[in-house]
Amino acid sequence: MTKTPLLDEHVGLGATFTDFAGWQMPLKYDSELAEHRAVRGGAGLFDLSHMGEIAVTGPGAAAALDYALVGELSKTAVGRAKYSLLCNSDGGVLDDLVVYRLAEDRYLVVANAANAPTVAAELTGRAAKFDADVRDQSADTALIAVQGPAAQRIVTSLAPGADAEEVAALKYYAATEARVAGLGALVARTGYTGEDGFELYVPNADAVTLWRSLLEATGKHGGGPAGLACRDTLRLEAGMALYGHELTVHTDPYQAGLGRVVRLGKDFVGRDALAARADRPLERVLVGLRGAGRRAARADYPVLAGDTPVGVVTSGALSPTLGHPIALAYVDGAHQEPGTELTVDIRGRQEPYTVVKPPFYRRNTNG
Repeated sequence: MTKTPLLDEHVGLGATFTDFAGWQMPLKYDSELAEHRAVRGGAGLFDLSHMGEIAVTGPGAAAALDYALVGELSKTAVGRAKYSLLCNSDGGVLDDLVVYRLAEDRYLVVANAANAPTVAAELTGRAAKFDADVRDQSADTALIAVQGPAAQRIVTSLAPGADAEEVAALKYYAATEARVAGLGALVARTGYTGEDGFELYVPNADAVTLWRSLLEATGKHGGGPAGLACRDTLRLEAGMALYGHELTVHTDPYQAGLGRVVRLGKDFVGRDALAARADRPLERVLVGLRGAGRRAARADYPVLAGDTPVGVVTSGALSPTLGHPIALAYVDGAHQEPGTELTVDIRGRQEPYTVVKPPFYRRNTNG
């Protein structure tokens, strides 16, 4: 398995490991429930160095990304980020991405770990007819995330005055170069937990120093390291899709509720296929499900209306924050309306679930 530059740090912290997309990653350190609650109540520190980072630069970088992705990246302001999708010619999703515009002719594309080689190869091929260079920087880049209500206080406590002010002023889905713990980093106000938070990109050589500094600062706010297990329940509560579950090459943006990120007014790979589907009634739709009992639906469990199968669960858990089961599922279009009563077959027993509109949890933004 591929190892992150922070592997020895995780071993020292007593982490339990898992194989995630070929990477040896910390699943949890002690209690995934405690880690989940720490992020919701204060802060958690995540090693996300398994993610892919692909630089797209040059005079034609914006045009290349407009052609490669479903979104209009040329309209993204310098210092801002945009969520987008890489689709194939049939409109199926190859990956979901966050793209940062760092300068007029410089972008950073952040891909899911399992798809990073595919994304790098697809971007290289699609950019070939433009004056743009595509370079996979994944092997040289570490990514550390601080997530939770205390995230801003933690990161700014390690930054000098002007840099701290600039970081604090960042809007959601914005990024800046700043010094944190004495190191140069790309600091982005982004995340995958439903909380306020920051993601910090540094060279591998700086990862341990940054991790240790952030870990100490996080501990002062009652938080600590957090693994992939709680990251999954956090993102599920926030209604965020996970590639390989809610998004696959067999799903398109409209089915996944992501039609808002598609810009059909420009040319891009998959445009014709998606344009043909844009106004059609959806036969299969991603919905949220809320359970009435305590038994959690899990991925691949059947969803039923009466005794008739009408869908399948893609992700599910007993919500640590809400105290009841939640799930995301693809269901037939006729059963997509919020309030629809369905059941999920959980090991041979039909448990009641109600269709709801995600997200299941929204953070308090009132201070």
